[in-house]
Amino acid sequence: MGRERTFLMRFFTPRPDSLLGQLRSPLYMRWQAGMSLFVLVALFQGPLATGPFSWHWMAPTLLAVPVYVYFYSRVYLGPLGRLEWHATGIAGVGLALWCYNPVGYVPMMMAGILLAYVPSWRRWLLGVAGITVLALAKAALFGDKLPLAAGVGLAGLFGGFSNLLYMRTLRQDAELRLSQSEVRRLATLAERERIGRDLHDLLGHTLSLVALKSELARRLALAEPARAQREMEEVERVARHALTEVRAAVTGMRRSDLAAELVSARLMLEASGVALEGELPERADLPEHIEAPLALVLREAVTNIHRHARASRARVAIAIGDHGIDMQIGDNGRGGLAAHGNGVSGMRERVRALGGTLSIDSPLRRGAVLSLHVPLPRAPVSAAVSDLPVAGSAA
Repeated sequence: MGRERTFLMRFFTPRPDSLLGQLRSPLYMRWQAGMSLFVLVALFQGPLATGPFSWHWMAPTLLAVPVYVYFYSRVYLGPLGRLEWHATGIAGVGLALWCYNPVGYVPMMMAGILLAYVPSWRRWLLGVAGITVLALAKAALFGDKLPLAAGVGLAGLFGGFSNLLYMRTLRQDAELRLSQSEVRRLATLAERERIGRDLHDLLGHTLSLVALKSELARRLALAEPARAQREMEEVERVARHALTEVRAAVTGMRRSDLAAELVSARLMLEASGVALEGELPERADLPEHIEAPLALVLREAVTNIHRHARASRARVAIAIGDHGIDMQIGDNGRGGLAAHGNGVSGMRERVRALGGTLSIDSPLRRGAVLSLHVPLPRAPVSAAVSDLPVAGSAA
């Protein structure tokens, strides 16, 4: 029993390079399973509909069904590079069965639909054309209706078009994930280089000064102890100052800030084909307990645009004035953003915790604009209100 279960798990576990390994939608897979069940039912309905039960009709169908199931399973579980051969096998089963079964043409239709999974749409059209030629030739030789034979090709054409679009979407998503991974890798590399430069600029001069004064103090230790002591006190002061600067730099690297989040947002959206307009106003020095939540709000809003908006343009406008901070995040996507969905509740809670307000204007098919206002708890930051240029209206 254990060996049989292991064999079944190995058989039904999709290979990484198989079609089933690439299809991720359970609903789509259930629909495909329903289609295969329809084909099997239709194959048995044909002989029964012709009259009394006859092995002349039923025996070829019973022999063809296991072969059809084998080729159909290999389309999904076998290597994607051999999908055309397996679909051709299904077409061959249908062509042979059609000579005995009046609905034997149905597997030929399925073969045309399954061929749409191949990476090249030209090869799919060529395969559908070949199936149509075979169906027309069979109809001409055996006296079948030519419109029915032509319908075999049309069914493969129109039925396979949805599969073609689905696979194209999958491949575009895979390319997008690769592109985003590359963007993140380059951003990480650039950040490491920036940190290296900052640490070199920060500590290079200081450590050189410490080494120089330490050497001088060592030489003066016996001859001029008082002067050597002053030099060591200077070394201590410089070292403490350097330690303070390093801690400030590390704290700045660790905490979330709007500038870094805006750069990350631009990288994410541009990688998915969305143009982003917007920049921080000058002298945007905000308290950390305000800037960090706003950076998270910006991240969540940009993620919503990336996942749900289907937009081509987006904008971020940030203004710091006497009454607080105003931020608008908009897009020209499909709109219809729910007031409590897609992470909006979390953004609203963060803004409310800062004593601010958040509103959403999202008419259907006219984009979305998320506006928030957060008051400053201390003297207002001196900064001009930024009226950012927007590449297209978000509404």
